Amino acid sequence: MFHIGDQIVHPLHGAGVIEDIVERTIDGTPAQYYALRPAFGDTQLFIPVDSCEKLGIRPVCSRAQAEAFLHKLDDVARSEDKGWNQRYRENMLHIRSGDLLEVAQVVKNLAERDRERGLSTGEKKMLASAKQILASELAFSLGISPEEAGNLIRQRLCI
Repeated sequence: MFHIGDQIVHPLHGAGVIEDIVERTIDGTPAQYYALRPAFGDTQLFIPVDSCEKLGIRPVCSRAQAEAFLHKLDDVARSEDKGWNQRYRENMLHIRSGDLLEVAQVVKNLAERDRERGLSTGEKKMLASAKQILASELAFSLGISPEEAGNLIRQRLCI
C-alpha cells in the first residue's frame, strides 16, 4: 500500500504524487482510491487501491536506476517496420508494460518513423504520451523538471 506523498508510476499516465486517499462509493460499493497528481497537466487521477497491482502501479525508480536507464538508451534499437495495426498494438503493449526501456523503444521507433514518413494522428498522440511517461518518471527520479527530463531523452535517443 502506498501513502500520501509517495511518488508512483501509472503505466499509461506516467509518474505522479499521491495527494490523498479517498473513499468513494460507486454502484453502491465503497472503495478507497489514491488521488494521483501527474507530473504533467492539472488533472487528478483516482486509482482504486485494490487494483494497483493489476494496473501495474509501482513506485518511481531510484536515482541509480534512472541513471542506468539513461546509459542504456544508446543501445535502444529500432524495430522492424510493420503494418499500422500491428505496430500500434505492439507499441501499446510496450507502453502498458511500464518498463522504461520498452517505452523508450516506442519513442525511438515513432520519432524516427515521423522523420522518415510522418505519423498518423493516433501515432502522434502515442509518441507524445510515451515521451511524457518517460520524462515524468525521470524528473522525479533525478530531481529535475519534466522539461529537462524531456531534453535528456531527446539527446540520448537522438530524436
